[in-house]
This record gives sequence, C-alpha cells and structure tokens, in this order.
Amino acid sequence: MVTLREIGIVRSPYADTAQVPKGCGARHDAEGMLEIHEAFEPGLTDIEGFSHLYVLWLFDRAEGYDLLSQPPTADRPHGVFTTRSPRRPSAIGLTVVELLRRDGPRLVVRGVDMLDGTPIVDIKPYLSNIPAERLRRGWLDDAEHRTSF
Repeated sequence: MVTLREIGIVRSPYADTAQVPKGCGARHDAEGMLEIHEAFEPGLTDIEGFSHLYVLWLFDRAEGYDLLSQPPTADRPHGVFTTRSPRRPSAIGLTVVELLRRDGPRLVVRGVDMLDGTPIVDIKPYLSNIPAERLRRGWLDDAEHRTSF
C-alpha cells in the first residue's frame, strides 16, 4: 500500500470540471494559489528562483477508473496512460504551472487546471533537457491536426 501525504490545497477559479478548459488547443491561463500547509513551508525555501513548477495532485472527486478513455477531440479510445483523464487507477494529476510569486506558504501561479480545494501531494521544479525536436506527442499530433482546420 502506498500512502501519500497532502502538503497543501489548490485555490482555483474552477468549482466544477465543466469549467476547466479541455481538448486540443485548450489554454490554461487561469491564476490560482497553492496553499502549502505551514508544517511544509520550509520546503519552499529558494523556490522563487524557478519560473515553472510541476504540481502533483489528487483527483479527489473522481470515482473509479477506465483503462480506455476517449478524450473530447479523439476519434477513438486511447489507453488511460496516454490521456489526462481523471478516471485513473491511482487518481494522480500532474500540472505544470508558472510561478508568479510567493507569499509565505502561498504560491501564486498561472496555469491551474485543478478544481478549488484539490489536495496537493508534491511540488517539484520544472526542468527538462529534452530538445523540442526530439519530443513526440503520440495520438495528440493527429488530433490537433484534425481540429486545426
């Protein structure tokens, strides 16, 4: 059994999943706040030096899971591990946000796609050494090409 510890919660403009932009080309420009519990505030030391952060969080309102999922812009079902579906075996979400500023245990960020009150289980600095020309986007490339006309 794996046990995750909640380190904080998300403050977001989204109260319902229908409000969160979805699909190819969806823009995640909403600002929100990551409220880190006081006991974990020392873990934020020096975070201001990073422009972007990975936020790992829980789909705490999703129930059950599907191994195949059909995203809104897909023409067929795909494996859940190739989608951002909330109905996952471990219900873990991952979002990259831009860090705008820190106010003690609160991080003001841009790019939230989580619901208000979502539990945060970890934060890591966003780092990537993979050149853009080496990245592949699987079935999403086809879906984006179909919807761009």
